[in-house]
Amino acid sequence: MLLAVNAASGSLTSFRVAGQKLTHRRVVDSGGEFPSNIAVQGKAAYVMNAGGEGSVQGFTITGQGLKPLPGSHRSLGLDNEDVPRFDTSPGEVEFTPDGRNLVVFQQGQQHRRGLPYEAERCPGRRRTRRQRLGRRGAVRRQLRQGRAHDRVQRDGTLKVVQKPLANGQETLCWLERAGDFFYGGNTGNSTVTGYRMDEHDLLELTNDVGVATPSSANSQGVIDLAVTEDDRFVYVQNAVSGTVDGFRVEKDGSLTKVTTVEDLPAFGESGMEGIAAV
Repeated sequence: MLLAVNAASGSLTSFRVAGQKLTHRRVVDSGGEFPSNIAVQGKAAYVMNAGGEGSVQGFTITGQGLKPLPGSHRSLGLDNEDVPRFDTSPGEVEFTPDGRNLVVFQQGQQHRRGLPYEAERCPGRRRTRRQRLGRRGAVRRQLRQGRAHDRVQRDGTLKVVQKPLANGQETLCWLERAGDFFYGGNTGNSTVTGYRMDEHDLLELTNDVGVATPSSANSQGVIDLAVTEDDRFVYVQNAVSGTVDGFRVEKDGSLTKVTTVEDLPAFGESGMEGIAAV
């Protein structure tokens, strides 16, 4: 099954995947304004609504599409417009690796929200401390510019274990893992920052300047990144210039450009926003 959020219409769409075809389209209300992200754990899906007061809403994944999960709606207590500003809206919702908590990453503010995930698949009362994002294996690491490195406690609270790590760049939007490194796209000044974990499991930059590869006039408007399955190559989508740069991941975490695809539809023409490596 494929799930998609429809921000402008306040809805979610589910499809059945049959080979290369999408069938059995079903549309449900997202339970809030401007749904922008979704997290899945087993047969449960939680959508994050970024507009208005902000919220998360749970759904059960069934063969007939998504069914709202009673009692799962939680407000985020925000004060956004129904169509929120990009730099102040929630950026992402994720399940923690053990599946017991939901965490919402809030852009433009120095906090995250942790919501304990109870047995009936409803998030518990909102918490306001911070989450640690683990080290290797099945753990997915997340990072946001100027945010801390955190650990999830048993009760769902979030404990800071590393102070905020600034990269000196502007508007870190997307982060992807490539082996032992992480790469973040800085939309504000069209650069890519590299990160790694040191021997004490703390995050550090791959170099002093916070830029893993030099930017160019042909690489403007970094909007998304994708990593190949073997973790050897990183592809950077440049929406303003209508290009995609391909980089080889070096042993020290630096990126070496190996290709550039040009003449793609620029953001202003078609809304190019998103890239995946398959």
